[in-house]
Amino acid sequence: MAEFTLYTQENAPEEAKPLLADSVAAFGMLPNLHAVMAEAPTLLKGYQVLHELFQKTSFNAEELTVVWQSINVEHDCHYCVPAHSGIAAAMKVDQGIVDALVNKTPLENPKLETLRETTLAMTRERGVISDEQIEKFFAAGYAKQQLLEIIVGLSQKVMSNYTNHLADTPVDAPFKKYVK
Repeated sequence: MAEFTLYTQENAPEEAKPLLADSVAAFGMLPNLHAVMAEAPTLLKGYQVLHELFQKTSFNAEELTVVWQSINVEHDCHYCVPAHSGIAAAMKVDQGIVDALVNKTPLENPKLETLRETTLAMTRERGVISDEQIEKFFAAGYAKQQLLEIIVGLSQKVMSNYTNHLADTPVDAPFKKYVK
């Protein structure tokens, strides 16, 4: 396996330094994922932009968590599953939702469960999902906008999950308590 550098604001490539400063400002720390992504400043910038945009979608905190964690768990991301468990806690998402997502058990809320199922179908089938799944999604109260917004979250998670697989990114100290 290739060794990846955990860059700091001091030793990062010049183009990455302001991006890492933005990460520290946003998270109060430099997440190891961002420290790895600094190797390719365009990747880090793309990830930051998609993260910001996904948080501006029509999804609430629970729904954001459902999309993020469904993808993280499906991709078996050793870093993002605990990181997003911590983020969900900070966003005051019910722990039962997080536990169900991490343990791959159905969500009690039927609308959120439909969002989970649709997100997993999008992830597994690379966007080619059945008309039945789409109709179930709409029947649950979602619209075309939310169907398309899943793609923003999926794009963000592909960037982070794949980076973490390649780099075996160490889980940050604040998220270690969420490692299962």
